[in-house]
Amino acid sequence: METLIETKPFFIVYKPKDIVSGDFYYALSHKHLGSKKEIFYMSAADCTGHGVPGALMSMMAVSKLNESIIEKNLIAPNDILDNVRKGIIASLNPEGSEEESKDGMDCVLCAFDFEEMKLDFAAANNPLWLIRDGAVIEFKPDKMPVGKSPKENEPYTLQSIQLQKGDTIYIFTDGYADQFGGEKGKKFKYKQLQDLLLKNCSKSMEEQKQLLSTTIEKWMGNLEQVDDILVIGIKI
Repeated sequence: METLIETKPFFIVYKPKDIVSGDFYYALSHKHLGSKKEIFYMSAADCTGHGVPGALMSMMAVSKLNESIIEKNLIAPNDILDNVRKGIIASLNPEGSEEESKDGMDCVLCAFDFEEMKLDFAAANNPLWLIRDGAVIEFKPDKMPVGKSPKENEPYTLQSIQLQKGDTIYIFTDGYADQFGGEKGKKFKYKQLQDLLLKNCSKSMEEQKQLLSTTIEKWMGNLEQVDDILVIGIKI
């Protein structure tokens, strides 16, 4: 992750429910064959399950991401997710298997071109949030997982943002918003997460990380953590 560390402030809040996790973050700086430009890939992903089954799915997903970007030289995030989905379905449903596996993942896969100040991304079930000039802009995902589903033959949508200095990008899994807690033992919810980020987006990435971490721990109180938690922020 050196490229991102050297050029852009960022944070990762990562709280697995168990020792190993179905949520994972992915980061890769890569120069594609025939290109002088370096693209920085970043993903927040949530694989089916948590603990050991989730971790095994995560390992497969990371392997398919690497294969798509490095070996197959795919550049656009939507093409990469199309290929990862094909690979996951083929691996989990070999010819002749009697039971159909619908395991897969929800994720946002970003491709940052910091020279051109451009972000291309594809989103499967999870949105991407951009905070710019004191407002949250939500980019909605394709409502289909990276895995077997009724829409498995539909391609993912390529979305693009012309970045501006001062923008903050947030990607995340559902674990933070779905955590039960507070006085009434209810879910934290996305609206409260959005308000928290909006209120504190001018703080340093380290301060935001600490705040997100302590807020969810306080919210949880004595209740059990229900899912893996992952939130990533990147300041442009």
